Amino acid sequence: MTRNDDWHWLRDREDPEVIAYLEAENVYTDAVMAPTLGLQQELFEGIRARVRETDASAPVRSGGWWYYTRTEEGQQYPIMCRRPDPERRLEAAAVASEARDGLPPDEVVILDENVLAGGDYLALGVFDISPDHSVLAYATDLDGSEVYTLRFRSLDSLEDLPDTIEGVYYGSAWSARGQVFYYVKPDEAMRPYQVWRHLLGTEADHDVLVYQEDDERFFVSVYLSRSRRRIVIDSDSKTSSEVRWLDADAVDAGESTVLLARQPGVEHRAEHDGDGWLILTNQPGPGGRPATNFELHRLDDSGDQRVILAHRDDVKLEHVDAFASFVAVGERSCTDGLERLRILGRDGSQDIVPQPESVYSLLGGENPEWDQDTYRFGYTSLVTPRTAVDYRVTDESRQVVWSQSVPGYDPTRYETQRLWATAPDGAQVPISVLARRDLRRDGTAPGLLYGYGAYEMSVDPTFSVAALNLVERGTVYAIAHVRGGGELGRRWYEQGRMEHKVNTFTDFVAAAETLIAQGWVHRDRLAARGGSAGGLLMGAVVNLRPDLWRAVVAEVPFVDVVTTMSDTTLPLTVTEWEEWGDPLHDPEALARMLGYSPYDNVAPRATYPAIYATAGLNDPRVGFWEPAKWVARLRSVGAGGPDRPILLRTELGAGHGGPSGRYDIWRDEARVQAFILSQTGSS
Repeated sequence: MTRNDDWHWLRDREDPEVIAYLEAENVYTDAVMAPTLGLQQELFEGIRARVRETDASAPVRSGGWWYYTRTEEGQQYPIMCRRPDPERRLEAAAVASEARDGLPPDEVVILDENVLAGGDYLALGVFDISPDHSVLAYATDLDGSEVYTLRFRSLDSLEDLPDTIEGVYYGSAWSARGQVFYYVKPDEAMRPYQVWRHLLGTEADHDVLVYQEDDERFFVSVYLSRSRRRIVIDSDSKTSSEVRWLDADAVDAGESTVLLARQPGVEHRAEHDGDGWLILTNQPGPGGRPATNFELHRLDDSGDQRVILAHRDDVKLEHVDAFASFVAVGERSCTDGLERLRILGRDGSQDIVPQPESVYSLLGGENPEWDQDTYRFGYTSLVTPRTAVDYRVTDESRQVVWSQSVPGYDPTRYETQRLWATAPDGAQVPISVLARRDLRRDGTAPGLLYGYGAYEMSVDPTFSVAALNLVERGTVYAIAHVRGGGELGRRWYEQGRMEHKVNTFTDFVAAAETLIAQGWVHRDRLAARGGSAGGLLMGAVVNLRPDLWRAVVAEVPFVDVVTTMSDTTLPLTVTEWEEWGDPLHDPEALARMLGYSPYDNVAPRATYPAIYATAGLNDPRVGFWEPAKWVARLRSVGAGGPDRPILLRTELGAGHGGPSGRYDIWRDEARVQAFILSQTGSS
């Protein structure tokens, strides 16, 4: 098969002409957006006004310390701190209040990211404190490439130790004694494939390779169990997994022990519960009994295994956390998509933690201690700012220990609803909606519809200060929970991947048509937004229904699907075959991709929406050339113009996530929002 690709030359980031091309595109985008500069500043100030710039996070107790992060007005990055409390005299809410109101006299700054940031970009990939709280391991990325430099800091002297390790990835674990540190390295394709062991005080070239994953479909990760008795090594592909472990007390641990061997189509998650293992698994039971939405088993060290929570068609088990006296299980309803928290007592008791709203989202919380009687989790909704909640297992009480401060915000001015759209095949697609309470549903309002739909990732309805900029101006903000995501369980994911990928796109179109039909938005004032795999969604629906969108924002979009999935030299390609298909060796997969790949399906059309595409020069996940080539091809067929421009903006010093400093992030968001508002006729 021969494919015409006139813009293939844009792939070479070492070519000065390519950099000049991207710089020229940025200049053009800035020129087109120049009339909105005043609006951009208003939107930036709107975000800033709703953020308590000098603030502190929810404190987390570990050992004899309270750990939290602070931000200071004018500073781009957070400051990591701790306070001593060896006798447990302080409560979390009091620590949070004191950190917010001023600098506590006993506060210790353990890491200030503002000091680390030497340029325009900074990201931490590892932040891991030793079990004895004497050493911090941290890893920095200064260009967005997601390749990190690992360092160690003495928390007594607050100075970095000589130990430095280059080229590390996410994932880490301390040995229980704190002398040995485990870390992960990626291969040339940015696949994390090795776990190494480092002994503090020695040179990095003396480090020991603990495990290497040679199957290119699998990623490895490493962590210390909460019980601090096991180092766990996971090897995961998109459809199967293997779990290994090491003795966390051993300074010179030998070969890892396989706990759960890999099997095609079988996924495992293991949590050490002190003297055995809790296993989340989708492995079929006796007689082929299905476990599509996962079961929870307990595996004794002797090898005996029993079912704790059996498979249910209407509930998916998502995560499990073990503690000395209880177990917390995260669940998701497959009928309404809402998350639930189930507490299992060691005595066999069970309790579902009630939540105060009908549509909400549960967020992860830090729970580092093994012997504790509370479970920390986060709670939010589209109208409720984020809170940190401590649920006391002994008396089933609930205490909010921290709440996101949003100056000037009045939640009574806004409302949120859950709508349902009917897809072409009859599937019911949930939509979360946020709007001003006084909005008239007469079909005149502008709207923004967000979507993702891949990797079983759920885009849950969470509070966004930035979204208020749009909603207060009369824009309806909606999230389409399309297939390919995990909002309605494993089957929801399976129905939106591989040969069923088109369902992701038609679900999104159905959601848009529902918003229009029910009078939420005007059919000529609707914008769409998505990033990465959600950018693929944007490109696909632009080709599928170009008439439906007034504007589309595609951030680091995965739009050149066939080229990328056919090039095994690119980062992540082989591992992605289990998500999208293998066009090199499977003609059906190639034909399927050619049918929806945004870049391959650009064609002359009566009207294209205005498009704002973004890229990151150092992006290891979606090559910067994908949006660059897509924009060029769109213009080649006549798309774009004064009323509906086709724009590309590339971050030349960042990667997949865009800018890293919070003020830079807000300015970037303000630019995107100005594009949306100027195109949908709102300001």
